[in-house]
Amino acid sequence: MDVLTLLWLVPLVAMVVVLVAPRSLARIISLIATAITLVLSGVVWSSFDPSVASIQMETRLAWIPALNIQYFVGVDGISITLILLTTVISIIAVIASWNIGEETHREGTEKGYFAMLLLLVSGMLGFFLALDLILFYLFFELTLLPMYFLIGVWGGPRREYAAIKFFLYTLFGSVFMLVAILALYFQSGAAGARTFSIPELAQAGLPVHVLNWLWLGFFLGFAIKVPIFPFHTWLPDAHVEAPTPISVILAGVLLKMGTYGLVRMNVQVLSGASEGWWTFLAVLGVINIIYGSFCAMAQKDLKKLVAYSSIGHMGFVLLATAARTPEGINGAIFQMVSHGLLSGMLFLVVGVIYVRAHHRYIVYPTETELLDLYHIDRSKAGTMGFGGLANIMPVYTGVMTIAFFGSLGLPGMSGFVGEALALLGAWRVYPVFTVLAVIGIVVGAAYFLWTIQRMFLGAKNPDWAGLPDISTRELVTLVPLAALVIVLGVVPRIAIDLTKETVVGLQAVQDAVARLTSF
Repeated sequence: MDVLTLLWLVPLVAMVVVLVAPRSLARIISLIATAITLVLSGVVWSSFDPSVASIQMETRLAWIPALNIQYFVGVDGISITLILLTTVISIIAVIASWNIGEETHREGTEKGYFAMLLLLVSGMLGFFLALDLILFYLFFELTLLPMYFLIGVWGGPRREYAAIKFFLYTLFGSVFMLVAILALYFQSGAAGARTFSIPELAQAGLPVHVLNWLWLGFFLGFAIKVPIFPFHTWLPDAHVEAPTPISVILAGVLLKMGTYGLVRMNVQVLSGASEGWWTFLAVLGVINIIYGSFCAMAQKDLKKLVAYSSIGHMGFVLLATAARTPEGINGAIFQMVSHGLLSGMLFLVVGVIYVRAHHRYIVYPTETELLDLYHIDRSKAGTMGFGGLANIMPVYTGVMTIAFFGSLGLPGMSGFVGEALALLGAWRVYPVFTVLAVIGIVVGAAYFLWTIQRMFLGAKNPDWAGLPDISTRELVTLVPLAALVIVLGVVPRIAIDLTKETVVGLQAVQDAVARLTSF
């Protein structure tokens, strides 16, 4: 069996083993399975030739010959970076879930939790590997069900509402994508020659009016997953209610399925759509950046702040993707990886303080409903939730500072490289939008620094004088992510070298470069 198939099959088999094994073994089996996928992704990385632009290590088997549907998997420079990110985030999420029953007050349900987590990992890896559109869609949908249960069963006080909202939004987008997939199949050639193969569809040469409608169908499917304004409202609710490890996966990988889909389908396959659509995408990217940043600044709940900051940071990916220049697409992919690592860190550090204080409020809310929901004394409404944590939890403060400074784009960290590449690529096509996007960086720096000042500096809050510092297990989840953030910030070519030849090979990029050089 080929290594790419093993990548998504190992967590799927492990899910079955978890369901039949004793409850006490569920987390051990999950850890072993995700460790194996991490090793397998390393094998794929070592076998990958970055100087080759085309698909590598591909496996094609007939699945439904009458419709020319195939089991078709492979990797190129775009997908391999996200596969590596997924396997890293997955094992971190399993370690962070070690005491999930106790932390969510649902002891005895660990088998179901880890089974759903492994199914989610399998779906995410399969999605990044799939090169047949039916397979691509099946893996896309496979992530929907486990995420629904992981939020709805193991989430916070309003978990059912958040889970249903996430499910309905994603399903709404999936329907449009399925219609676009079927339309693309019937437009791909005469009966008998039609195909669902993504590389072959990229060469189909469809007329612009057909491409435009297909572009919109795929856009709606992926826009909700990113999420792009105004389809973003499910994200803050899902993050606030999801348990910490699931928030890490949601922000670290699941959002990237939307932006990866845009690059894979809208850029690679539907590159000939009208320029108006790309400008439309760039405008939405700028709105994401500015709107997400100002919403983050207004939040009292630390987890909601991080959720809105994700909306802002994903805007840079959208703006760079819309530009379709080599720097832009490389920047978009780099920013996906960087945001996956940094958002994972941010949600983990939010989880650390929540486990100890049982709330996440920078400033206590004034709404009595929220105060009662989190069992907070009503007399504290509107007062500071923390203060002086740097003296009480110095190691935790250091880790939190790395995550914050990486996210605000400090040079030497991956966030700076991702945003710089994205803006550099966007500048050549959308200079005005690029200038507007810088507002998001300034606002982002302001709300992260303001949060550090309010939570970690100043006078100690006597309510939290006895809080224990970060534990060894929590450090095990955070240190690898921090190390990768710094390594990619200092040596970004590790990631860029993987993607640059594939990006140059994209027809959309070649067209954009030809258009720019013709002026």
